[in-house]
Amino acid sequence: MPSSLALFRRVSVRATTSPRRGVMAGLSLLEMMLVLALIAAISLLAAAALNGGLEGMRLRSAGKSLAAELRHARTRAIATGVPQQFELDVRTHRWKGPEGRHGELPTALSLRYTGAQQLQRRSDVGVVRFFEDGASSGGRIELIAKRAVWRIDIGWITGEVRSGPLRGDGA
Repeated sequence: MPSSLALFRRVSVRATTSPRRGVMAGLSLLEMMLVLALIAAISLLAAAALNGGLEGMRLRSAGKSLAAELRHARTRAIATGVPQQFELDVRTHRWKGPEGRHGELPTALSLRYTGAQQLQRRSDVGVVRFFEDGASSGGRIELIAKRAVWRIDIGWITGEVRSGPLRGDGA
């Protein structure tokens, strides 16, 4: 009678030995990498199509960076104890913030500004003033690309800057 260890060895050898050597079942590493690359490419195309494509990405990027600059102006007003001003020229798509910060928004976007008229020197330049206690003159900036709209709201009591796409427009 063979020992149980010898029986186990025989069974395990028989289970792993293939009658046809050289034939491997399964996928190669190259095939797996190709499948992963295809899945990634399809996912990227689907995400771009669902989010408005290149125009949607420009809109989001511009909206988020403009909101960040407005938050920076508010933070500077609180930190320094000196009111800070942010200006947006709707005609030229240029903005100017505290500490000489400035920039330009893509010309493919349309801009709309609503805010305190008392601060505006010209009708096409929107001005938001942030005060040392965090409050502001308030306002709303809308960036528009085709049918998509990105809205930035600046609260006048708290100075809070809220930013995001308008719902139902694909932004």
